[in-house]
Amino acid sequence: MKTLFIGGIKSGKSRLAEAYILEQAKQKPYYLATTEFIDDEMRQRIKVHQQRRYDSFITIEEPIQLLNILKGCPGPVLIECVSMWLNNMLYHQHAEEMVLQELNAVMQLSSDMVFVLNEVGLGVISDNPLARQYVDLSGKAAQLLGQGCDKVFFCCAGLVMELK
Repeated sequence: MKTLFIGGIKSGKSRLAEAYILEQAKQKPYYLATTEFIDDEMRQRIKVHQQRRYDSFITIEEPIQLLNILKGCPGPVLIECVSMWLNNMLYHQHAEEMVLQELNAVMQLSSDMVFVLNEVGLGVISDNPLARQYVDLSGKAAQLLGQGCDKVFFCCAGLVMELK
């Protein structure tokens, strides 16, 4: 089964996705952390996530090689988060078409997965070309995941609404 938790930044989606996979999994799930350590503030955010999941997950930290890592996970996986993976792919200058192809290949894997993705399409159109490219890519990824997942949850204010 594939499940998507989508919502704004600080909407509660990570916490809700973690609780969901822990409840659903019949074995200790994997936690694929995609965030790169960029600065002290980001390190602090990551530390909060690490402390919250403690030893409830088998943690793998990988910012780029999503498909290769997921092929090697024999159990359920929480991908936290697709938004940061997309950011990393753009930062490392991977072509949008290749990024979407890799995400589509991930969706073809048979393992149970829970994806976390920021909803970034509800704001204003940026005057920054890279930000517009990111929003467009994120929207395409959201549509791909939304269509391909068995369940989709929208998160807002720490609450969750089942869309699919």
